[in-house]
Amino acid sequence: MNRFYREAEAFLAALDPRWAAHIQAIGPCQHQPRPERDPYQALVRAIAYQQLHVKAGDAILGRFLALYPGCTFPSPEQVLATTPEQLRACGFSASKLTTIQGIAQARVEGLVPDHELAMTLDDEQLIERLVSLRGVGRWTVEMLLIYTLERMDILPADDFGVREGYRRLQGLEAPLTRRQMNECGQAWQPYRTIAAWYLWRVPAGRI
Repeated sequence: MNRFYREAEAFLAALDPRWAAHIQAIGPCQHQPRPERDPYQALVRAIAYQQLHVKAGDAILGRFLALYPGCTFPSPEQVLATTPEQLRACGFSASKLTTIQGIAQARVEGLVPDHELAMTLDDEQLIERLVSLRGVGRWTVEMLLIYTLERMDILPADDFGVREGYRRLQGLEAPLTRRQMNECGQAWQPYRTIAAWYLWRVPAGRI
């Protein structure tokens, strides 16, 4: 993977001087996927952190995992057997609680695939399949593709950090729209995941 990262860095740095300066400032890509996680687990974790600062998400997830001593992560069946009151006490909002229960039920029914099946589906197939679940949007599935399935050409064009990072990188007055971001990102193929990693790390102020 390191060789792929180095190829991506060289490719992106050759796009323009701003990309080159930013990559030089940040240094080698340290993207760290978590392929050991089942897609069901990855989705539940993503929902736990949705719209929260990392520390708040860590606290909620910690209380959630504490409900299931003796296992690293609860099975869908365990989650479905847990009372809503217990789950709400972890800090989940009513909407997140409904989404997590829905993900667990969908895993039992086979709609949420296991890792082996997920690896056979292309990006858009998996996105279309999973956004049918209440509370699961395209961004959530893109995080699954990036971190669990190790897809290296994903651009989360709706992600605030990506859009704001590109605005700062290029000194724009306003972030691009989702459509503009996707059009711009065509030039970053097949390294859009690595491009996103670097855009998440553009510091405040113009380069």
